[in-house]
Amino acid sequence: MKVVVGCDLGGTNIKAGLVDIENGEVIISESIPTKARKGPEVVMERMAAHITELIKRSGIPNKEILGLGISIPGMLDLDTNTTLFLPNLVGGWRNVPVGDRMSSYLDLEVSILNDVQAITYGEWGFGAGKGVNSMACFAIGTGVGGGLIVKNELVLGLGGSAGELGHQTVELNGPICGCGNHGCVEVYASGPAIAASAARGVLQGWSTKIVDMIDNDLNQLTPEIVTKAANLGDKFALEVLERAGTYLGVGVANVLTTLAVERIVIGGGVAKAGDLLLNPIRKAIKERVFLMPVENVDVVQAKLGTGAGIVGMAAWRARKSGIEL
Repeated sequence: MKVVVGCDLGGTNIKAGLVDIENGEVIISESIPTKARKGPEVVMERMAAHITELIKRSGIPNKEILGLGISIPGMLDLDTNTTLFLPNLVGGWRNVPVGDRMSSYLDLEVSILNDVQAITYGEWGFGAGKGVNSMACFAIGTGVGGGLIVKNELVLGLGGSAGELGHQTVELNGPICGCGNHGCVEVYASGPAIAASAARGVLQGWSTKIVDMIDNDLNQLTPEIVTKAANLGDKFALEVLERAGTYLGVGVANVLTTLAVERIVIGGGVAKAGDLLLNPIRKAIKERVFLMPVENVDVVQAKLGTGAGIVGMAAWRARKSGIEL
């Protein structure tokens, strides 16, 4: 058994776990509140204490732990394991040496990655991408993140910034995105975008089961409600998901035309819609991709769920230590 710690640092929670990277099995994992308002130093101390407690509870001697991988949402310097800017954590975490600090607390070698790159690596190593040498991952939640594997390698690009698949332009004069661009995949296919699209229809008086499902209270409207209505055959809800899936499909088509990857993995909370979202993606790529054998490309739902980040980070740290998956 080869054990590495994977950790997912989020704005709300810190999730950590011990992973056997020979098979991707999570031996033990648990989440604690981040308490981000207390600042980076307190958060890193909490993270270190949390990991120390998990190692103790696992019964695995410290000397047998092969390293620590931490996924972090934001701009990172992967060469120095430093955060440059984390928009979802109080204070922005500018120039925080997370790698050095966590290594000093735990006496472990540390690597960091963007959170969706970690999910991508986990799904490729042990999930829906296992067995292929190239894939693209779209993680659909509050935003639309992405990651790429080409020739069995995670594509990092300049400064580790490659793979922002949700920020492709799919509508030239579309709405402004949080990234500053106009018409990104994210403004049409993220969870909030799906909920907002459904809310517009409700306000405009469209006939839909959604109205009764939320007791006419738009504050209760979520992508999950839209999916539930669609599964009940609600025509309006089906159209909302089809529209989101079509825009995602345009983004996927761009990736296929550019990189000709073997598999497309769709993850994140919104992906629980399954074929209601995947079928419009498949339809869009058949209509738009002509320069590669698109019939050989699988479009599949992610498999690892909320554990993908910690599994991916454990695998990435192992790879950085020279351990092949």
